Amino acid sequence: MPGGFNPFFMTFNVISKSCKLPDGREITIETGKLARQADGSVVLRMGNTMLLATAVAREDANEGVDFMPLSVDYQEKFASTGKIPGGFLKRESRLSDYEILISRLVDRALRPLFPGDFHAETQVNIFLISGDANALPDSLAAFAASAALSVSDIPWGGPISEVRVARVDGKFIVNPTLADKERADIDLIVAASIENILMVEGEMKEVSEDEMLEALKIAHEAIKVQCQLQLDMAKEMGKTVKRTYSHEVNDENLREELSNLLYPKVYAVAKQQIKNKKERGKAFKQVLEDYLATLPEDTTVNKDLVKRYYHDIEKKAARDLVLNEGIRLDGRNTKEIRPILSEVDILPSAHGSALFTRGETQSLTTVTLGTKLDEQMIDGAMFEGSNKFILHYNFPGFSTGEVKPNRGPGRREVGHGNLALRGLKYVLPADEQNPYTVRVVSDILESNGSSSMATVCAGALALMDSGLPVKGPVSGIAMGMISDSKTGKYAILSDILGDEDHLGDMDFKTTGTENGLTACQMDLKVDGLTYEVLREALLQAKEGRLHILNEMKKTLSASKADLKPHTPRAETVIIEKEMIGAVIGPGGKVVQDIQNTTGATVVIEEVNNKGVVNVFATNKDVMDAALRRIRAIVAVPEIGQVYDGKVKSIMPFGAFVEFMPGKDGLLHISEIKWERLETMEGVMEVGEEVKVKLVEVDKKTGKFRLSRKVLLPRPPRKEEATASE
Repeated sequence: MPGGFNPFFMTFNVISKSCKLPDGREITIETGKLARQADGSVVLRMGNTMLLATAVAREDANEGVDFMPLSVDYQEKFASTGKIPGGFLKRESRLSDYEILISRLVDRALRPLFPGDFHAETQVNIFLISGDANALPDSLAAFAASAALSVSDIPWGGPISEVRVARVDGKFIVNPTLADKERADIDLIVAASIENILMVEGEMKEVSEDEMLEALKIAHEAIKVQCQLQLDMAKEMGKTVKRTYSHEVNDENLREELSNLLYPKVYAVAKQQIKNKKERGKAFKQVLEDYLATLPEDTTVNKDLVKRYYHDIEKKAARDLVLNEGIRLDGRNTKEIRPILSEVDILPSAHGSALFTRGETQSLTTVTLGTKLDEQMIDGAMFEGSNKFILHYNFPGFSTGEVKPNRGPGRREVGHGNLALRGLKYVLPADEQNPYTVRVVSDILESNGSSSMATVCAGALALMDSGLPVKGPVSGIAMGMISDSKTGKYAILSDILGDEDHLGDMDFKTTGTENGLTACQMDLKVDGLTYEVLREALLQAKEGRLHILNEMKKTLSASKADLKPHTPRAETVIIEKEMIGAVIGPGGKVVQDIQNTTGATVVIEEVNNKGVVNVFATNKDVMDAALRRIRAIVAVPEIGQVYDGKVKSIMPFGAFVEFMPGKDGLLHISEIKWERLETMEGVMEVGEEVKVKLVEVDKKTGKFRLSRKVLLPRPPRKEEATASE
């Protein structure tokens, strides 16, 4: 080449590691090829599913930041499955609820392992760049995110990983296919490090606590292998030593001085057992204000540090009260449930409604029963279709006495709503038995601990109040734990307060019927939780959950016998596939006529080689009229059956009579009367109603032969008439 120029050939320093699932399927992690300017980036592959995960953290924390500003975003590229986004813009935009839920799963597993004094803004992105229904990405996202952090120099206490464990036909499968997942009676996403389980979320079909524990153990064994892969990769890349940082200024003398001075006062406030959340908060705040009032105006004491250290003192005092004396902030013992009040049919115009109050947590929940046309359309890269059970959770500022704008739901609202939906979905009637689209809306009016579990309780009551035939009531409870690694002491707390959620080491929510668990969500903030302690927490949760269930049953124990008078009626008629066209009619003429003349809404679809006709009506008369029309159309003519017909046309040899909708038969001139007719003139008129009997169906042509005379009294024969004379 001119000037002796040598071509430059770029090469990548690619490092790849792989591991296998218990059934032999392989997962590969690769780094060094894509997104190399991120602090850490990997591509995870299982089957044809590929995830690109990146991790980036600023070198320094922003001024005044004293928390961990972590953001985790999971997004599915539509091109990953060969699709173009719906809607006007035709591009990926805000995260869908499904993507938010996966982002939360990853966030909850990563966040607890960042150092408490690391405050640099950190972002983790996970993109689905190739999709495969046989390797679901939600169970791989945290593995990819953890690997990206592990090959970076960002300070973090991982690695971790996440797997889905499902029980199908009595056998546990790690990271099942979509088809297996849909048949499972246990479906859990589990996150863990090599040593400890960190996060659990999933749904079950009324299983026992021991069965759930067995699933966790199987998940953890698979996770250990995936964590070891990340350790090996970080070692090969030389990323075992992380960056140094200094994001906090501390004054240990001040910390000790405040502890000695204020801890006894704070402990005394905690021991007052103030039940009201606001009054308790004021009492704690007063201790701090009294101290600040003693400082001179020209004090050199850092007040921001004082507030931070006071928060730690308050937390320690509340924890010590439980561990040392078995007393909680509101005076309850560790197993005691707050007072419960519930009421149904509280909103007369709703299709179903309930108010559930537990202590200072309150949910007002409604149920609306809609038609097939109200189903939620799903348009995602991995999934598309419709959803006929929707649950929305709203958390306005006034529920905690705060002022905040009422904007769209945040990630917390989406996550809490999804947990409540998981808890309730199993008790709904099967789709083929339920023609309704069901929307449950929980508005939290007060909140002091586990509003998501109040949503489950209120939602179950509202569903039963609506008259929808659910399998039975569902209750939910939030558990907590306080532990001391030095002394080995621990306390499991039933029905935790908001304060106990904040100061505790575990937040563990379970929902279920009297027969078993239907959903769970667990987040751990402490290392070393043994399976024995976890089992103890599950059994204590069961005890509390059944207590709540019994309190709910005092209000309503089963679905009401009928829908409310103003609830739309719905019926489903299953017809043969070949009859779908007859009900619809040419250009929709028949179904439109049924809707126009009866006032009902009729929706027809083909499911499993059958026609499913969903009929919705405002009252019974409308419903009956529509059903009569539909059943008449799809009815199969029976030889020997009598029908009310209408003359459609008259021919010299007889008349054609419509004896069923869309079905004409020949009424031959010889079958009209017993007497012989020479002509059809004056015998019948078009439009005349006539009762006929189906006497024959031609096997070759399928034509129908009718008779009228067989329904008339037969006149006596001549010889019989002569004999009688």
